Amino acid sequence: MSPQMAAQIDTTAEPALLAAIEDWWRWLEVERNCSAHTLDGYGRDLAAFCSYLAEHLGHAPGIEDFAGLALADFRGYLARRGAEGVSRTSTARALSALRNFFSFLERRGLASNAAIRAVKTPKLPVSLPKALSEAEALEALEAVFEAHEEPWLAARDRALFTLIYGCGLRISEALGLNVGDTPELDGDGSAALVITGKGNKQRLVPVLPVITERIDSYLKQCPHRLGPKEPLFVGARGGRLNPGVVQRQMRRVRVMLNLPDTATPHSLRHSFATHLLAGGGDLRTIQELLGHASLSSTQRYTEVDAARLTEVYRDAHPRARE
Repeated sequence: MSPQMAAQIDTTAEPALLAAIEDWWRWLEVERNCSAHTLDGYGRDLAAFCSYLAEHLGHAPGIEDFAGLALADFRGYLARRGAEGVSRTSTARALSALRNFFSFLERRGLASNAAIRAVKTPKLPVSLPKALSEAEALEALEAVFEAHEEPWLAARDRALFTLIYGCGLRISEALGLNVGDTPELDGDGSAALVITGKGNKQRLVPVLPVITERIDSYLKQCPHRLGPKEPLFVGARGGRLNPGVVQRQMRRVRVMLNLPDTATPHSLRHSFATHLLAGGGDLRTIQELLGHASLSSTQRYTEVDAARLTEVYRDAHPRARE
C-alpha cells in the first residue's frame, strides 16, 4: 500500500481493520495481478469509505463495524457521494472496491455482511470503444517512429505500438513483457505470445511477422544489454518503460496527425478488435484474443461496427442525403 493511502486509512480505521486492508492490498497486487492504476483507485475508494464511516459512526471503524453495517449505511454513503457531485462511474468503481474488500473479509473468515450484496450499482451510460480507422492506425505506427530524434527510441516506440495494435494488448501487458517472452518465427512464418492478463489469466496471441521484425530491429539498436529476464521495452536509462512515456508519445502523434483526443495507446487495442470484426472475425475468437472474461465486453464492438456502417451509409448513399 502506498504511504499516502496507509496514512489516510490509519487515522480512520482500527489496527485489526488496517491489517486486513494491508493483506487485501497485497492480495490484489500479488494474487490478482492488479495494475498500479487499479490499486491506487481501490485504495482511495476504501480510504474514502473509512473516512465516511468514522464520521458516520463517531469513531474509527473496526472489522466488527464493517460486519454490522446495514443497507441504510451504504445508501447513506452513496447519497453523500451524489451530493458531492461524484460521477456515477466513480461511484460504480467505489462499490466494486467495497464488494471486493467485503468478499476478501468473508473468505478470510474475518467478517460477513449480506447488505453489501443488496446495494445496487448506479446505471452507467453506455460508452462505446473509440477506435481509429485502419488508415489512421497505420499512420500512427509510422508517425510515432518520426516523433523521436534518437533512432533506437524511435524503433522502440514503433515496435511497441505495432505490438499493441497487432496483438490487441493492454499497455500494461505489453510493458510487462521481458526479452525472453519475445517469440521467434517458425518455419512457416508464424509465431505466438503467451500473455498474462487481468487476474493472472493467460492467453495465446498470434504475432505477425512485421511485429517480430520491428521488435528485432529495436533490440539490435538498443544500447542497453538486455538479458532474457529483463524488460523488453526500456526507457532511456535502461529501466522498464513507464506507461506515462507511452501516453506522451501518443499525444505527440495526435498533434502530428490531427487525431481526436480519444486517440490513445489503448485505442489501438480497440482498433485491433474493431478491424478484426469488420474483416469477418467472430466474437468468440476476438474475445479470446483480447482476454475478455465475458463475451458482453466484446459485444460492444458490434455496436462500434454498426455505427461505422451507418456513418458510411449516411455519407455515401444518395437517398440518405435527401
